[in-house]
Amino acid sequence: MAVYLDPPLWPAHGTHFSHLISDSSLAELHAFAAAAEIPERAFDGDHYDVPERRFDDLVVAGAIPVEARVLVRKLIASGLRIPARERNKSLKVPLLNRWNAVMPGHDALFLDLLDRWSESHRRYHGCTHLLAVLEALDLLTGPDEPPLTVLLAAWFHDAVYQGIAGQDEEESARLAEVRLAEAGLPADDVAEVARLVRLTSDHRPASGDDGGALLCDADLSVLGGEPESYARYVAAVREDYAHIGDADFAAGRTAVVRQLLALDPLFHTGRARTLWLDAARRNLRSELDTAGR
Repeated sequence: MAVYLDPPLWPAHGTHFSHLISDSSLAELHAFAAAAEIPERAFDGDHYDVPERRFDDLVVAGAIPVEARVLVRKLIASGLRIPARERNKSLKVPLLNRWNAVMPGHDALFLDLLDRWSESHRRYHGCTHLLAVLEALDLLTGPDEPPLTVLLAAWFHDAVYQGIAGQDEEESARLAEVRLAEAGLPADDVAEVARLVRLTSDHRPASGDDGGALLCDADLSVLGGEPESYARYVAAVREDYAHIGDADFAAGRTAVVRQLLALDPLFHTGRARTLWLDAARRNLRSELDTAGR
């Protein structure tokens, strides 16, 4: 049994990272990482991501340095490698790039949010949803940058997620108030981010609330997807609520769909209505019809 380390080649957080693997045992890998004080969040399924500054001391601790291609071969031979078809697409890099455009120099806050969005109990309300909301904001604002407060509200809007409507949004808003104040964001901006996060509990921004309209429309953009992607969304939501029985989930989900159909308007910006309204109504009505059969 041996632990291997490839050269620091992957750029992130202003440095470069290596991959740390075992050739035979995840238990051995975890034990080595714990002894070397590598945080658990650095584990990515079959390896640890470790920063360049740790390379030499990990070698001293017993990790064997090898070329990246050799490390991959050893991981494959070990039987521990997670096949691509079973590994969720890593969104760390695109999310990091977006974060650095919004809050450069706040890597610790990024990692905390990434940990939250990556929690194992999340299926729909995870990193894929976060990136989708950020991309939807790009579509809604065109060549212009979305307002900073709206972008930060997107990052925080499901930062706390236990599947408890209303409470999740409130706790996410409180988290934003604390962490953004600590990061030095002006008090007025902190208050606006928290207000926007709370809006996502019912998606009912007041007339003239441009920031609220943008965030709520981006958050609900999934409703306007193609039927296949909408079906995947519904299935993922069901997994988020796996702790709830089928009958109770069906009743709760039907109520949510009816509430969404009753929203007038469902989307608040003209761009969102053009992009998603017809498809969203079709998808919601189809789900309701299917549930009633």
